[in-house]
Amino acid sequence: MQEHYDLLIRRGTAVLPWGMEATDIGVRDGRIAALGVPAAATADATIDAAGLHVLPGLIDPHVHLRDPGDPAVETIATGTKAAVLGGLAAVFDMPNTAPSITDADRLAWKQDYAERHSWCDIGLYVGGTKTNIPALAALETGRGVCGIKIFAGSSTGDLMVEDDEHLEQVMRAGRRRIAYHSEDEYRLQARKPLFHRGEPYVRHMDWRDEECAFLGTRRLMALARTTGRPAHILHVSTAEELAYLKDFRDVATCEVLLNHLTQIAPEAYETLGGFAVMNPPIRGRRHYEAAWAAIADGTVDTVGSDHAPHARTKKTLPWPDCAAGLTGVQTIVPLMLNHVSAGRLSLPRLVDLMCAGPARVYGVVGKGRLAAGYDADFTLVDMQRRQRIEESWIVSPCGWTPFAGTAVTGWPVATIVRGCTVMREDEVLGTPEGRLVRFAA
Repeated sequence: MQEHYDLLIRRGTAVLPWGMEATDIGVRDGRIAALGVPAAATADATIDAAGLHVLPGLIDPHVHLRDPGDPAVETIATGTKAAVLGGLAAVFDMPNTAPSITDADRLAWKQDYAERHSWCDIGLYVGGTKTNIPALAALETGRGVCGIKIFAGSSTGDLMVEDDEHLEQVMRAGRRRIAYHSEDEYRLQARKPLFHRGEPYVRHMDWRDEECAFLGTRRLMALARTTGRPAHILHVSTAEELAYLKDFRDVATCEVLLNHLTQIAPEAYETLGGFAVMNPPIRGRRHYEAAWAAIADGTVDTVGSDHAPHARTKKTLPWPDCAAGLTGVQTIVPLMLNHVSAGRLSLPRLVDLMCAGPARVYGVVGKGRLAAGYDADFTLVDMQRRQRIEESWIVSPCGWTPFAGTAVTGWPVATIVRGCTVMREDEVLGTPEGRLVRFAA
């Protein structure tokens, strides 16, 4: 009997867990039904992927879609549309919204809202505070929850758990991996009087210096080792942290941001001004080179964008009044593909960092690889396509990107989520059909 599929992807080079192979892929009921499909097989829809690489649907595990918050800056609808345009099949959204997602009622609202407005699949973080610690064990197993997020150092929003006593209480409340912003709040506040308004934007990296980040990570690792609670250190930005974390693989995984793999101080601040200000800051070449060495030796588990949009008017204020945070959900895949084209990493390593890695770290069910039975999520990329990133392409309402004018080699040409093509050749298709990502309890 002739095999029939909902979707066939023909003649592409698939990035599989065991290597890259030219193979045809069959999809039924939103899942991968077969790798290697007979020539006689038929389908309701067929994509000719000749000359393209077929990746498992890429994931950005670190975005701030600002919803609930300010729709003039970003929403789940606009942020996930940006994601699929940029080649992402799933994103994990942070909880420091207005109001923050810190209790069962707010989580329930966001679960329902996200499934009605998201263009891609979405995971949700719940914010940990000093007052909701007793509820965290239940909240972390909620539908679509990828984990608890703890701000041990101040950033955008009203979440903060900075002292060891409460951090240890958080770690003893539940068992899933906790994601941390690990700058040390005490050092941040002690150093603040050393700086004054109107100084050059590059002073941001002097205030939030290497020791601020490294001290925060050392404190968290001591507590994680004491409690046995697994940790994921977000946006690791220093050579010191990356070297240190190699000795804590039993309790810790880590993320590096696209920005720390792409932008270097002081040039970034001189060129972009407030549009280079983020937390933790863009640092000098020594840390940039350490980040790439950690990509090469496997220390880094995930790469994210930390997409954190703000209004242009807030980014152009004098330092330190300017808002900290950069856009990135729409540009992370093209820029990472450009790094592949430049020889800084391989395409399989990119897939590990942006698909298998997030799935492994957060316990994603049914995503993370091209294999029979997994969700039919695909990112199709043209590694020969040369294109310039322009702000006219950006769909986030804030309307800007720090990478405007950057020429890249390698471009996402299709995004497929559970067998449904939601982006093809820079055009978003259909209607929002995103679902909450499933996580192992």
